[in-house]
Parts: sequence; structure tokens; C-alpha cells
Amino acid sequence: MDRNRTRSPQIVTFGCRLNTYESEVMKTHAEQAGLENTFIFNTCAVTAEATRQARQAIRRTRRENPDANIVVTGCAAQINPAEFADMEEVTRVIGNQEKLQAKSWQAMDFGTEEAEKVLVNDIMSVKETAPQLIDGFEERTRAFVQVQNGCDHRCTFCIIPYGRGNSRSVPAGEVISQVQRLVENGYQEVIITGVDITSYGPDLPGKPTLGKLCQQILKHVPNLKRLRLSSIDSIETDEALFRVITEEERMMPHLHLSLQAGDNMILKRMKRRHSREDSIEFVTQVRAARPDVIFGADIIAGFPTETEDMFENSLRLVDDCDLTFLHVFPYSEREGTPAAKMPQLPKQIRKDRAERLRRKGQEQMDRFMTGQIGREVEILVEKSLDDGASVIGHTAHFAPARLNLARLKAGLPAGSLAKARVTGYQDGVLICEPK
Repeated sequence: MDRNRTRSPQIVTFGCRLNTYESEVMKTHAEQAGLENTFIFNTCAVTAEATRQARQAIRRTRRENPDANIVVTGCAAQINPAEFADMEEVTRVIGNQEKLQAKSWQAMDFGTEEAEKVLVNDIMSVKETAPQLIDGFEERTRAFVQVQNGCDHRCTFCIIPYGRGNSRSVPAGEVISQVQRLVENGYQEVIITGVDITSYGPDLPGKPTLGKLCQQILKHVPNLKRLRLSSIDSIETDEALFRVITEEERMMPHLHLSLQAGDNMILKRMKRRHSREDSIEFVTQVRAARPDVIFGADIIAGFPTETEDMFENSLRLVDDCDLTFLHVFPYSEREGTPAAKMPQLPKQIRKDRAERLRRKGQEQMDRFMTGQIGREVEILVEKSLDDGASVIGHTAHFAPARLNLARLKAGLPAGSLAKARVTGYQDGVLICEPK
């Protein structure tokens, strides 16, 4: 990083889409507070490796920007603020609730020696999630809208509830207003995000569900072209959500499932609420009603006590559910979680199993992408390539695509939707020609 590049606040984001959304909120607050020469690290705690990477980036930033202020926030900072406060490179540590409050940034007086270095309160005491209105996302053509935060479940491997607190929902009216605002600002695609979005609603009057919320978004924002869900827990899918997924063309036909494993004993030890059979039944029912839907999934390899046969069940689940996009994680023990006290597998076994899952995922991806050749797709344009002869973006299935512009008289601006035909598949990207 060039220490002379800019004096405006810089956000470094790790982890999930919710962090991406919240980084935009923080950026707005920091700019309005007039902060200069400040780097803000929005950390992730989903694995020990994510925390290590954040600490490494903080040290590198301090070396390259010795006079800058460094603020650390996010889940890792919420869970263990002392870990970051003890770093001499860090100027201030603030919690996940405090980072979204404008007053936290307005009071960020770095020149006061008496100022508290740590501003992190008890996240479990937070009962509401206030709507955060933002106009857009820097250098992004799709927008994220937070509908929920926190999690009431206690999976044995997961530390995130202690960084995010208990589940709390944003009122539907506020969500719809945010979506409308983004559409008016030119966004064609909105992604619904949160920590556990399928738990949306029971804390609100009338106890709405995620499915009903999506129905209301599509009804009241008719100009929204694409609605997408970030990640869902399929066992929490109700009839309304099932109908939105299978009947609404503007709901994108790509679902990412929080599966985590394909063996029933491991799922029980993870304290998940679904079985292997539940996952297979869900994808079968969705495909029967809407055959073009494809699925991605999170899967953990090498969970404590996982035998080779148990792991093979996870491998087979990829075929049984015909999964296309895999997010594979070698199990990483987190202090403070029940799984960390279970008998651990050697790290090399975890690594090897994760690699086998990734290879399987790549085979699935190659098969799907090759099967797209000859089909008509609609691409959300994200940016032009340096040669000016093509643009890149994603299809409705969230497949990366390159669209050649030779036959067009003019270019396609970022954020536009373009009809195209797939003519090839190369280096993980669909090759397309405009219709």
C-alpha cells in the first residue's frame, strides 16, 4: 500500500457478504466523521486462519503506513478484543454493534491519549438490528441488503454467535425501502444477506418469514430485475420461501446451502438440525418444481472423529445433491467451541480431505459449465477488460462469464444486463457472444 496514495479512510474486509455490506456502512460513517489517514479492518472469525490473516494484514499495513491510524472491528475483534488491543500496530478496537453507529466514528479522537483503546460491549445484550441505509457499493454492480443479524443456533464448530449475538431481524418495511433505494440508484441485482437469513422474522410483529419477506420485496419493488439469497439453511425453508424459489423468475436459480457435512453422525456431532436425507429431499423437491435451479454448499472436511467412511458420505452427497459450487473448509478448531474439545484429526488428513472435496467440486463445476455451451444466458455486466473488446460478469446461475463485444457497435456499461449465447468454456469462465 502506498502511504501517500490517499488520506481518506480505507476499509479492508475479510469474510462474509454481511461484512461487505457493513464495510460500506462504516465507510460512510468514517467519511462523514472526517477521518483521515485511517485503515479500518473488518475481521472474520469463522476460522483461526481468517484471524491470522487479519493480524498479518494489520502488521503489513503498519509497516507501509507508519503514521496511519488502524481501527480493528468485526467478529474476531468482538470475540477477542484483547488479541488486537495488545498489538502495538492497532490504534483502536471497536465491536460489531459499535461499528455500525455513526457516533462511534464521530468520537474517534485519535489524538487523545486518554481515549479508550477498546470499545466493545456485550453483543448478547443487543436485541434489535437497526436498518442501515446506504446508496450503493463502491466498484460493485450488485447490492447487498442486510435483513438479519446474529444466530440462535449453537453448532459445535462455530464461534460466530459470540461475535454476532442472538438472531434479530430488520423490519420488512425498512428492507423494502432499502431495496427500492438501491434500484433507484441503478442496481439490477440485490442479494439478501445476514448471518442466518432463514431464521428471519420471529422477533418481529406478526412473525414474518424470509419467504414472505421475499414475496413482499418482489411485489413492492417491481423494477428489481434480480433477487438473490446469500446462504440458506434448507431445513428452515417454509412454503412461502419454497414458492418464491420455484415460482418467481426474478429469484435467481442459484441457492447456496449450509450443509457442512454429508454423514448423519457427524451432523449430530456438529449439532446441525438436518440429516443427510433432509438435504437430498430438499434439492430433489426444488428441482422437481424448477429444474434450472443449481446448488452450492458449504462443507467442512476433517471434523473431529470423522472416519474415512464418514468423509466418503460427504463426497457422495455432492453427487446425491448434484452440487455445483462448493465452499470447502478444512476443519479449524476455535477455542471456546465444543468441537475444539473433541478428539482432533491430524491437520494433514483435514487438508487432504479438503483437497479431495475441492477436486470433486471442480469436476462438478466443469460439468455444469460445459453443459452451458449453446444455451442462452443473461449476464450482469461487472466491468470491461483491459483490451476493451469484452466485458465480464455473472449469469443468473452466478457462473462467471466473458462477453465478447466485437458484434456490438457500443460497449456495455457496468450494471447492465445483456442477453448472450454461450459458445465455450475456458479457464473457469463461460465464453459468450451477444444475441
